[in-house]
Amino acid sequence: MIEFRAYKYLLRRGVDFGLLLVASVMLILALVNPQARLRHDIFDYLVVVDITQSMNTLDYHKGNKPVSRLSFVKQALHQALLKLPCGSKIGLGIFSADRSYVLFEPVEICANYQAITTTLANIDNRMAWVDRSEIAKGLYSGLGTVASLPGHPALVFITDGQESPPINPRIRPVFNGKPGEAKGVIIGAGGLIPMPIPKFDHDGRPLGYWRADEVLQAYNVERPGSIKGEEMLEPTGPVIDLGATPGSEQLSELREPYLKLLAEETSLHYRRLKDFADMTAALENHDLAQQTDTRVSIAWIPALLAFICLLGIYAFPIRYGNRTNNSRSVPG
Repeated sequence: MIEFRAYKYLLRRGVDFGLLLVASVMLILALVNPQARLRHDIFDYLVVVDITQSMNTLDYHKGNKPVSRLSFVKQALHQALLKLPCGSKIGLGIFSADRSYVLFEPVEICANYQAITTTLANIDNRMAWVDRSEIAKGLYSGLGTVASLPGHPALVFITDGQESPPINPRIRPVFNGKPGEAKGVIIGAGGLIPMPIPKFDHDGRPLGYWRADEVLQAYNVERPGSIKGEEMLEPTGPVIDLGATPGSEQLSELREPYLKLLAEETSLHYRRLKDFADMTAALENHDLAQQTDTRVSIAWIPALLAFICLLGIYAFPIRYGNRTNNSRSVPG
């Protein structure tokens, strides 16, 4: 009996010594800070924001307060930046007249977060250089820009889709690029109910709303920036509805069918911006992601194993007390 208890005691001491040895090795390994390679998605974007007058339309709400399309877009972008993984890059641009203009090329988000958000916050309609909104030409300009930038970032083109002046569906800008060559997404901003467009002076002071007699209502007027003397040709096929509303162009709504058509013709994605989550989902689109390998620390694994070993030794200290008492009760 004495020999059995002695054997049992020695066995327990041996197990505890083994656990202590394993814990020591695991702690040393944790201090070495082992790492593993993890493959995950990162993103590289040039975000172009429409800053034309119709983006002042108040058809979004934050709480019970109406906010403009441009203001809502900026807030949604700010929220989306917080969700994108470090290593992703964002560049900012603006659209006005007939072209997209780059404010800065894509930079890494986490290292440049303050600069990105500060620039985003200062984008407004006063940066527009012409009171004109040729959406298709601006989109094509943006696609040409991303194709020429290092790394070929994807284009995020945010607009309500309202061409101003309206374009003739029989004569509209032709996309000369190769569909699908540049990746990207068109994000449609605005509501589906026509709303009046606020009017501001060059210093940003409100002047009421645009009236019907202040806005070009029809496409058969020579369009600024187009070829002088351009004629309205007879259609060679079905006339496409581009969403123009002659007589009501002083009102604005999201021209979603037109934007979907542009997305289809350029092989881009399309998403309507209804809430902040839509912006985040559009920017986290796996089809627009780039795969990268990142080294991550796995020191927590040996540290956890060391903790489990120590727990096995010291979780029940009363066991040793019982063992000692039992050994004393054995007669010599």
